[in-house]
Amino acid sequence: MDTQNIPIHVRLWNKHFWLLAMANLLLVMSSYMLVATMPMRMIDRGYSMFQIALVMGVFFIGIYLFGSLSGYLVQRFRRKNVFNVSTLLLLAVTGVLYYLTNLPYHSFDYSLLVLLRFVQGAFYGLSQLVLLSTLIIDTVEAVHRTEANHTATWFGRFAISLGPLAGIMVYKTMSFPSVILLSCIFLGISFVFVNLIRFPFRMPSEDFSRFSCDRFLLKGSHWLFVNVALITTVLGVLLSIEHSPRFYGMLMVGFVIAILAERFVFADADLRSEATTGMIVIGIAILLMINRNQESVSYVVPILIGLGVGLIGSRFLLFFIKMSDHCQRGTSQSTFLLAWETGIGAGLFLSYGLFNMEQPLILWVCLGVLAVSLILYDTFIHSWYVKHKHR
Repeated sequence: MDTQNIPIHVRLWNKHFWLLAMANLLLVMSSYMLVATMPMRMIDRGYSMFQIALVMGVFFIGIYLFGSLSGYLVQRFRRKNVFNVSTLLLLAVTGVLYYLTNLPYHSFDYSLLVLLRFVQGAFYGLSQLVLLSTLIIDTVEAVHRTEANHTATWFGRFAISLGPLAGIMVYKTMSFPSVILLSCIFLGISFVFVNLIRFPFRMPSEDFSRFSCDRFLLKGSHWLFVNVALITTVLGVLLSIEHSPRFYGMLMVGFVIAILAERFVFADADLRSEATTGMIVIGIAILLMINRNQESVSYVVPILIGLGVGLIGSRFLLFFIKMSDHCQRGTSQSTFLLAWETGIGAGLFLSYGLFNMEQPLILWVCLGVLAVSLILYDTFIHSWYVKHKHR
């Protein structure tokens, strides 16, 4: 029988797991604080909406750059070394951005900014893939790995609210260069946390190819990928139009409520109820944004969004894990991550590039996308998943 709940094992919460989970939190925060503040900076400096869209969207395209190489790199070199080099290069690129932000306006070519964001996305993606799909999995016992995956991605989900919250507060009280400097500090601490752990040596496979999708994209999970990407496209749009610290603070409250709901409300519920409820809750939040202007709505909406996104993220992560065969757990993690980030990148690009942040129009588009994803899930994707899952 399929169950919704994940048992909590005390033995998982040791020093090593805490360090890796916090490393993931800080790594994602370092990225999402720029997602929230870089468009604000570019608007202040007179960039067009399409230029902003390209700078934001190309970061998420960069995540794919090392994907087919990730399996080779982890096999050819020690997995910890791959994380270290990738994170240090990410820190270096972010440092270059810090240098450029202190230069006078138009003193450097716009294409350089696009290139740096692409490279930044590439190293961020590689660091995330290695951390989530290799390092965390290899440091916990087999019986705790699903719980470890579930918990580690929750830390990354919290970063979606904590990163923008920290970035916006620093941007408003200090300056944008200070935001980038804080992003560099978070990357440095993440690097230190991972290097406080001694990882067991693992004999590399003798048969591996340089380019492969074995550790990158889970074969046969395309419909789940589409469903997650559609939902997080809506999240990406909402991140582009909300720049209030209160919004991200209340978003965190919604995430906490989602955790409690998983534990006590959906523990023995029907398998499809969690994802369906999540999409409906997000739809209600968007309808409130369209039709209500009261002060109370600004508190309720982010809580509903956090609740919906939290429920959906947890449920679909477990779907990806159950779609994987033996020894494909890491691949399921990377595929879920790619679907999640692809949707957010698409939402940011659409909001800035095509709809110029015209809120009523883009909210109706979000509602349409959410309706499509809900209909697809309830009429086809859930039954398809039940038929094709391997666990």
